[in-house]
Amino acid sequence: MLDEIAQQIRVCARCALAESRTNAVPGEGSPQAQVLFIGEAPGVAEDRQGRPFVGPAGRLLNELLLEVGLRRPEVYITNIVKCRPPQNRDPRPDEVRACRDYLDGQIAAINPQVICLMGRPATQTLLDPKAAIGKVHGQGFEREGILYVPVYHPAAALHNESLRPALIDDFSHLQSLLQE
Repeated sequence: MLDEIAQQIRVCARCALAESRTNAVPGEGSPQAQVLFIGEAPGVAEDRQGRPFVGPAGRLLNELLLEVGLRRPEVYITNIVKCRPPQNRDPRPDEVRACRDYLDGQIAAINPQVICLMGRPATQTLLDPKAAIGKVHGQGFEREGILYVPVYHPAAALHNESLRPALIDDFSHLQSLLQE
């Protein structure tokens, strides 16, 4: 099922982002992942390679995963939008809607225990459109048998060093939730 979704994403032309992308970025990881990580959108490195979280934010994510005893092949990593928005701007609502079926299909296929929402756009898309990441990060919210845990986006911690301790705490809390 995930392979079929990835194929559809690679040839998708549902929105204008398809016109400027180098590669669509479906996601990658274990189809049996207990934890699904969802970010915002591919960046320059991701667009070039067709893989999620391979740039600086991805390197930080890899470090955070190791800190909590997870390895990248054990989890699944994707974004709410599968193509890079120009100048790395936030995805527009129509772009999020265009990708939503793909994301919902990935969630259904993986059926994770925990979905880690990295950043405001992922949190507002899947948890609460009015959620402020500064207020909800690190907390767990149960929805339809899945625990949603918003965290700061790794890129935010790279741009604002003062967020790094909170991001590390969020991942430590995620580790404790996984052990429950």
